[in-house]
Amino acid sequence: MAESNAYQNALAQFDRAVSHLTLKRGIAEYLRFPKRELTVNFPVKMDSGDIKIFTGYRVHHSTTLGPTKGGIRYHQDVTLDEVRALAMWMTWKCSLMGLPYGGAKGGVIVDPKTLSAHEIEALTRRYATEISILMNPQGDVPAPDVGTTPQIMAWIMDTYSMHQGFSLPAVVTGKPIEIGGSLGRIEATGRGVMLAAREAMKHLSLPIEGATVAVQGFGNVGSVAARTAHELRMKVVAVTDVTGGVYNPKGLDMPALTDHLHTTRSVASFPDADTITNAELLALKVDVLIPAALENQITSANAANVRCKVLAEGANGPTTPEADDVLNDRGIFIIPDILCNGGGVVVSYLEWVQDLQSFFWDEADINRHLERHVVNAFRRVMAEAERLKIDNRTAAQVLGIRRVAEALMIRGIYP
Repeated sequence: MAESNAYQNALAQFDRAVSHLTLKRGIAEYLRFPKRELTVNFPVKMDSGDIKIFTGYRVHHSTTLGPTKGGIRYHQDVTLDEVRALAMWMTWKCSLMGLPYGGAKGGVIVDPKTLSAHEIEALTRRYATEISILMNPQGDVPAPDVGTTPQIMAWIMDTYSMHQGFSLPAVVTGKPIEIGGSLGRIEATGRGVMLAAREAMKHLSLPIEGATVAVQGFGNVGSVAARTAHELRMKVVAVTDVTGGVYNPKGLDMPALTDHLHTTRSVASFPDADTITNAELLALKVDVLIPAALENQITSANAANVRCKVLAEGANGPTTPEADDVLNDRGIFIIPDILCNGGGVVVSYLEWVQDLQSFFWDEADINRHLERHVVNAFRRVMAEAERLKIDNRTAAQVLGIRRVAEALMIRGIYP
């Protein structure tokens, strides 16, 4: 189904935004396509001694504003079109957040839960070697995404450094603190989601304390967003992960749920809560709904069931263009992904800067920069939406696309 193709959705969003810009046809056409795409098929020696072939991708959408930036995803459903879409969204996200980056994305078709730690390390080092023809601190800087971790970033950094003959921590972000990672990086995306949600509540004159929150996806982004919501005295009533979901209309005990997750690696079977499915969570009547799992979660098939006041997109591309139309018509306030989850790439940028200059800041400084970027971007999007009388997602993309297009025109077309 076309609606489930992330790249077609990204192009549809782009075309909507471009209709509000006065770009030369050739410039608009150029920005629709990735600059370069790499597909790699590589062998990994498994613990059994067998050789298994894996397929991976690295896509650079744009280099106009600077080096490409974007995560690496390990998931069994990774496709080239998905990676293309994520790279394009990264371009607009970096631009919107005011960063000197273009967008990139990478992925390997693998279910990491089926591999041992040794096999994941072997796969990671081989994949890093294959994409090293594109990857470098001044050209392309990967980061974690779905299915990847700080440890995986450490293996990528080490592999690249071994090939160079000296340590280059700036080649990836999202690393452990011990090898050049930044304080606040792990929490940055989830924290940024709640900063954006907080600003939306203020914008709508809704009370923050006691506001109800539901979170789909309880990985790094969703769990931190839920914890931050709890710290803001909001009431997290439901969460789901790949194993199931839990619901308590009086509010879940977030510290206890976090401990339960660390012990069982699942939110399922958490006591003092009812079970809930993803479909049921998305249809809950809450103040803030945070889809923080994968793309294409809210579509034309279920958009009419969504009953939140604020939809804060922790994931990339969780809402299709067709669903956007339904939600906007119903007056649901959408904080689009390139704004809502932009905190992660902001602190990735700060990590990269710290690595390049070998000078590190404390967490209070990091969080201050994060809040400034998210709040300023939110205000710019609100102003643009009001100025052009358009929806929030289109306004965010107009701002992101305009900055890239203007930089492209200033640089000129080589040769």
